[in-house]
Amino acid sequence: MMWYQTGTCLAMATAPAALSGAALAADPPPDAAAVNKAFEALKSFDWGTDQKLLKPIDDAVMAAHSNAALQRELEPRLAAVLKTGASRDAKDFVCRKLMLIGTAASVPVLAELLADNDHSHMARYALERIPAPEAASALRDALPKLSGSLKIGVIGSLGVRRDAASVSALASLLSDADAKIASAAMCALGDTGNSEAARALSACTKKASKEVHPALADALLVTAERLLADGKKAEAIAIYKSLGGEDQPKLIRLAATHGLLVAAGKKE
Repeated sequence: MMWYQTGTCLAMATAPAALSGAALAADPPPDAAAVNKAFEALKSFDWGTDQKLLKPIDDAVMAAHSNAALQRELEPRLAAVLKTGASRDAKDFVCRKLMLIGTAASVPVLAELLADNDHSHMARYALERIPAPEAASALRDALPKLSGSLKIGVIGSLGVRRDAASVSALASLLSDADAKIASAAMCALGDTGNSEAARALSACTKKASKEVHPALADALLVTAERLLADGKKAEAIAIYKSLGGEDQPKLIRLAATHGLLVAAGKKE
């Protein structure tokens, strides 16, 4: 793309029959005093500080994956840091943790950071990965409020989410006067890669400026690849054929030909 991702079951093989199907023991809850001390250290944290001071929070986040009560307690404590005057590094750390255990409850505070030059990137990083639909909605809602690189970043995050509900919002940006924004929207639709995204991209091929042609061709190729992977062979073939004309650069024609061969089940 043009823009911008234990343990074993060996012991179970020898487990007594009475234990078969039983859940493995959850991680022990972290020491509350240690976690409290780590949150105090977070108030003055920067990347030059000994990161071991924050390890109790790391451990708590890991334990929260198998401990719903701990997750419900830990998430708001982390989100609250984003509302304080904590350092950029501290807030970056928090966003990384919310990426792992964040829910819809954290979306509002993360959304407030999308317009902040210092914090937008890491807030998007978390919103890209929080599975709640509210996260995608927050990214969409931010689009008309942003410009320049911040808007481009949010567009890219919507592409990462591959959120079908965002196709319309992205399609509305395909003819944006800013070629970088239009190109970003094309790439995001390519990443989304569903039928609606394909129709939106195909609809703008004749009116797209030469400046965005490379991004459009790239997005169409990615879309076709995703459609093919999803079993939508006819739609993928139609895109590949549309990119095989002499008006396309040689590399695009070659990529389209390759796609047609793959779709036909032939080897190169």
